[in-house]
Amino acid sequence: MEPTSLPDAQALAALQKRLNLERRFRSGVDWFFWIAGLSLINTIVFVLGGSMTFVVGLGLTQVVDAIGYVIAQETSGTTTTIIRAVAFVISLCISGIFVLFGVLGRKRQRWAIITGMVLYLLDGLIFLAFADFLPALFHAIALFGLWGGFSALRELIKLDQPLTPPTIEPV
Repeated sequence: MEPTSLPDAQALAALQKRLNLERRFRSGVDWFFWIAGLSLINTIVFVLGGSMTFVVGLGLTQVVDAIGYVIAQETSGTTTTIIRAVAFVISLCISGIFVLFGVLGRKRQRWAIITGMVLYLLDGLIFLAFADFLPALFHAIALFGLWGGFSALRELIKLDQPLTPPTIEPV
């Protein structure tokens, strides 16, 4: 008995390529979730009085947290609590924007990936401005991962383009 049609080697290679690109795309775009999550953890640790931070987190949220802390130190009573709460909400919103980049990126919205990468690059410049090179290096590593996901997406889009035969103009 002869087996029913098995995929030929070329179709199998194409499927393997697509699956590899999908994996690279997803793992690249998932950097946005790591950035947002670790930034939020940094903010929570700061609010609770800790000093540990994750280097992949956002510099902007750390600046917001620090400004909120300094302003809160110069006030008293309920105003202190309100200022700390406002700083926390701002940091939460900034992290949320990166979650949004991740969600839209997974939906193959190239503009979201590019915008997120540009903003994360600018965020890395905050660390360079303060000569904090380890977080700047990790920003570069995360950007490299994001670029890998974006590149995989571009290849996936090319694979999805229908092959159109060249048109022959009548003479």
